[in-house]
Amino acid sequence: MDQSSVPQPLFDAKSAGAVQPEETPENLTTPVPPPPLQAESIPPFSGNHFLTSSKGKYIFIIGAVIFFIVILIIAFGFLKGFASGPKKPVTLTYWGLWEDKEILQPLFDEYRKKNQHITIDYVKMTSDSYREKLLTRSKDGKGPDIFKFHNTWLPEIKDVVSALPSSVMSKSDYEKTFYPIHKNDLKIGDSYYGIPLSIDGLVLVYNQSLFDNVGITQPPASWEDVLDYLGKLTVKDGNGQLITSAIALGTASNVDHFSDIFGLFLLQNGAKITDLDQEIAASALESYRKFAEPGEPYWDETMPSSINAFIQEKVAMIIIPSWQIPVIKKANPDLQLKVAVVPSLPGSKPLSVATYWVDGVSKYSQNQVEAWKFLTYLSGRESETKLFELQSKVRLFGEPYSRVDLGDLLLKNEYLQPVIKQADAYRSIQTISKTYDNGLNDEINQYLENAINQTVAGVTYEQALKTAKEGVDQVLTKFEITKAQ
Repeated sequence: MDQSSVPQPLFDAKSAGAVQPEETPENLTTPVPPPPLQAESIPPFSGNHFLTSSKGKYIFIIGAVIFFIVILIIAFGFLKGFASGPKKPVTLTYWGLWEDKEILQPLFDEYRKKNQHITIDYVKMTSDSYREKLLTRSKDGKGPDIFKFHNTWLPEIKDVVSALPSSVMSKSDYEKTFYPIHKNDLKIGDSYYGIPLSIDGLVLVYNQSLFDNVGITQPPASWEDVLDYLGKLTVKDGNGQLITSAIALGTASNVDHFSDIFGLFLLQNGAKITDLDQEIAASALESYRKFAEPGEPYWDETMPSSINAFIQEKVAMIIIPSWQIPVIKKANPDLQLKVAVVPSLPGSKPLSVATYWVDGVSKYSQNQVEAWKFLTYLSGRESETKLFELQSKVRLFGEPYSRVDLGDLLLKNEYLQPVIKQADAYRSIQTISKTYDNGLNDEINQYLENAINQTVAGVTYEQALKTAKEGVDQVLTKFEITKAQ
């Protein structure tokens, strides 16, 4: 490979014939005509009487016709109702994960007002082994009609999830409603297999107070900016021990969402998860690790977990999905937390990693059409805005809208503006942080964690990722993934 083409580490996209008169026989005489009538015996002609009489007849006829039609309509309606009866009651079992039933109940009640035969049985599941329960119980006939799944899970759950019927939502309506990342993640062949109710991904979160202390007025737009900020924001004691770190990057053990972030480095460097044995992947790992390499580290394993460190104001910048922000603000309400899009490589288009949850319908459900209709209701403009409002009553903000036509409503939200600004730049990769599914994500992330830890022990970036690739390839084969991101 030409080394010049290899991305360099940060530190160094529609006639009848005429009728003949009858002939008179010759032996007949011409009949004598009757005497003419006397004029006074002829009743006077009255045009009005004729018209009035005809008009009355027409009115009577028309009225009779209308009456007959009305009777037919009433009779038909009665017979139809008698034949079909009321709609059969349907109960839709809905497996959720993160929301309490109380938050969603107003939406369930509103739907039932217009669909009185539908009952929603919402069950809040636990995340631990959730995917395994979904697969096992669905195939046993004990699973839900509707369920949550992660945007990277479709290859794993393709045997239990049904395709969205075009009679419920056409492909064109789907594609103009949701974001590009939704259309990419949730499509198999020519069909879509889920309806998103949100969009989310990695954002840069920073401490404005720490920025102000050193005269930094803007968040970093590029990784070059990040490098420029390192020296100003890093504080060490006399022994070289970190007191305040500029950014939490470089390790696996204490960087929350480290796999998402490393996936970001891979994607921004032009690599995919299947490219771990390529130089572009090794370059991405080197760029990530440089922040915590021995010597003059800007982050190390002596620091608390990155989110806790940010809460404690021990680190100025972290990279997380936006759903973590309410967690941080709840822990430290006084924290001067600000949000920005993630840094990009110099001269490159913005790119971030998507991580969000989707609602799907089980192929084992006996009420698939009704289930999909309910989900299209939940993804409607009124429902999504209502859901956001309900969620915002119990936490800092609700989930960012999945509908493109609602995006502008969040551009004034100080926390979610960056999510919407980079919505068209989201990409998915199977390095998403732990989804507690004991599946693809968790298995891949374990190999990546091992690779990072090996480099800490002195193994080269190339060798560490080569070893990781062997494991990752086994995982992809196991889940029959031929088109890895």
